[in-house]
Amino acid sequence: CVALKRSSNVNEVFCIPGNAGTNNIAKNINLNLSDFEKIKDFFISNEIDLALIGPEKPLVDGIVEYLENHNIKVFGPNKKASQLEGSKIFTKNLCKKYNIPTAKFGIFKNFQSAIDFLKNSTFPIVIKADGLASGKGVYISENMEEATQAVKEIFDGKFGETEQILIEEFLDGDEMSYFIISDGKSYKKFQTAQDHKRVFEGDMGKNTGGMGAYSPSKLINDNLDDKIIKKIIEPTLKGLKELGVSYEGFLYAGLMIHNDEPYLIEYNVRMGDPECQTILPKLKIDLFDVIKSCIDKNLDSLNLDWSSDKSLCVVLCSKGYPDKFDNEIEISNLENLQISGNNEFIFHAGTKIVDGKIYSNGGRVLNFIKISENFKNSRDSIIKKINDLNWSNGFFRKDIGYKV
Repeated sequence: CVALKRSSNVNEVFCIPGNAGTNNIAKNINLNLSDFEKIKDFFISNEIDLALIGPEKPLVDGIVEYLENHNIKVFGPNKKASQLEGSKIFTKNLCKKYNIPTAKFGIFKNFQSAIDFLKNSTFPIVIKADGLASGKGVYISENMEEATQAVKEIFDGKFGETEQILIEEFLDGDEMSYFIISDGKSYKKFQTAQDHKRVFEGDMGKNTGGMGAYSPSKLINDNLDDKIIKKIIEPTLKGLKELGVSYEGFLYAGLMIHNDEPYLIEYNVRMGDPECQTILPKLKIDLFDVIKSCIDKNLDSLNLDWSSDKSLCVVLCSKGYPDKFDNEIEISNLENLQISGNNEFIFHAGTKIVDGKIYSNGGRVLNFIKISENFKNSRDSIIKKINDLNWSNGFFRKDIGYKV
């Protein structure tokens, strides 16, 4: 929203449903994201020119085709392309067919077959719910007891109804988030980052939707970049094309890098969170021009220009996240924090505004971003800001970027 708001070509931004932060720069519209008809009616009655779909569920449910069928221009992958995120098993089978490097895996349709497989497995092992799980449907189980519990929770419906689960070998190495943007005909690289999924310092504790990130990844080099494109990105786009699917939108590849070799962990069919927060502020050209070039199918003629500075994001969460946490806790003092120019940001996530006051409205609440020449300086500056805010219900990881 911030990037679009800055565009000289954008008159007005609407957010569905929005939060306390977007309320300052856009018009929040409280519509249910699964009610495509009401969203379409709103677009038509307000003469909105372009829809940019942020979250994964509407994409997986087919909002792109729905809106396009009503002559509304949309940026985002269609329902078939969104299976890359909507079904981990779809993606794994694509990897198998096109020799895309990934962890060895098995697919299981019931509790007992999964348990039988696990009895003969080496630990640690990775267990995944097949469908969407807001970044949390992945277990890394260290032993049989943990693995049994994971399988039980998934089949019991913790992440929604599921007919099958994925069990795959644990890949050792460093994670990397790798982005491209595509107009269906051509694609361009859209930077790298490293997310921090575990809730506690030192990458301990449960998986979350992301506790912070930095960009660029410390791992990226020309040789690795070339391998990622040739072994993972291009075979994926080719595989989709052979299924009659062209990919239009952001594509995020979650990778594991082992001995300078990339392996695909997962795809997201959108800008990842919190990687988006670290990457987009480094874009030196108008985001609207980038999106429009994809809609008009002439991305290849556009030159993406990026800042060479380092970017780091720390997420301030509600105490108790990713388990039980209290909502609707007031966040006072935000307006007193000094934010300087184009290199510091506080992006809202789980917040809402009631009678002019800001309250928490989710597990991950605020994102603090700093862009500078040095990751350490960025982190020190962010931690000072969070401490100045002094929100009683918040906690955060103080070691984001520790590997770099």
